[in-house]
Amino acid sequence: MNKLNLRTNKKNEIIDITEDIRRLTESSGIKNGICTVFCPHTTGAITINEAYDSSVKTDLMFSLDKISPVYKEFRHAEGNSDAHVKSSLIGLSLNLIINKEKLIIGQWQGIFFVEFDGPRNREVYVKFISE
Repeated sequence: MNKLNLRTNKKNEIIDITEDIRRLTESSGIKNGICTVFCPHTTGAITINEAYDSSVKTDLMFSLDKISPVYKEFRHAEGNSDAHVKSSLIGLSLNLIINKEKLIIGQWQGIFFVEFDGPRNREVYVKFISE
C-alpha cells in the first residue's frame, strides 16, 4: 500500500493529486487491474472532476456551500458539521481501472483530494490490485 501525505492550507480547498496517482501507478508494475484511492478523514473527500478549467473547483465549492452551509442548528461540538456532510456527499474513495500499465481517466479529468476543514495534515492511501 502507498500513502500520500498532504498539507492543506485552508477550509474548502481542492488539491489535484492526479500526477501523484499516475506516478504510483506507473511504478507499481501492475499491467492490468484496479487502483483504489482512499481518504481516511471524515472531513475530506476524494473525487474525479474536470482538471482543465480551474473555475470548476470554485463552482464545486460554491455549490457544496449552498447545499450544506454552516447552520447554527448543527449539534456537533467541533463546529464542523458542514464538513462532515460535504465529505459524505462527495465520498471517501475511488476505484480506477489500470489497462496496459496506464491509469484510465478521461482527457479532461483529474483526481482530487477535497479539504472541507483545513488547514490540516492529511493522508491518502493508494492500493493496487492486479488482474
